[in-house]
Amino acid sequence: MQLKPLLIAAVFGATALPAMADTASQAQSHFRAIAEADMPALTRDYAADAVFQWVGGPLDGVYAGRDAIAAVWQKFTQANGPVSHRVKDLRLSENPKGATVTADVEFHGKQTIPVRYILTYRGGKLVNEVWQIDPRRAAAY
Repeated sequence: MQLKPLLIAAVFGATALPAMADTASQAQSHFRAIAEADMPALTRDYAADAVFQWVGGPLDGVYAGRDAIAAVWQKFTQANGPVSHRVKDLRLSENPKGATVTADVEFHGKQTIPVRYILTYRGGKLVNEVWQIDPRRAAAY
């Protein structure tokens, strides 16, 4: 009887770890695509019905659907071009239904943009994104 819980834990643990690494890598790729102004890479992971909450700054608003999200990223990349970025305190929470990544990301270009990021993935697709401009985080870098 004692082996059954251990077997279940081993099976779930063995399947969850690679997915967690993939999700963290996917988030890092997303941040890199923003910094590089790489529109195809930036928009490829969104689900068709994804929602993007941009909180603060000139692009503040709610963008629903892949096309609306691509349009706002187009505005951002045209205004800023390629920038450098730094990721701090990336955290991942995952279960069989999906994964949430939180991170503090700072983008450096014409101006410094400190962002509190929240990404939610389901089935490997980005379904919800929160870009919270947070000036208080600039001091932490």
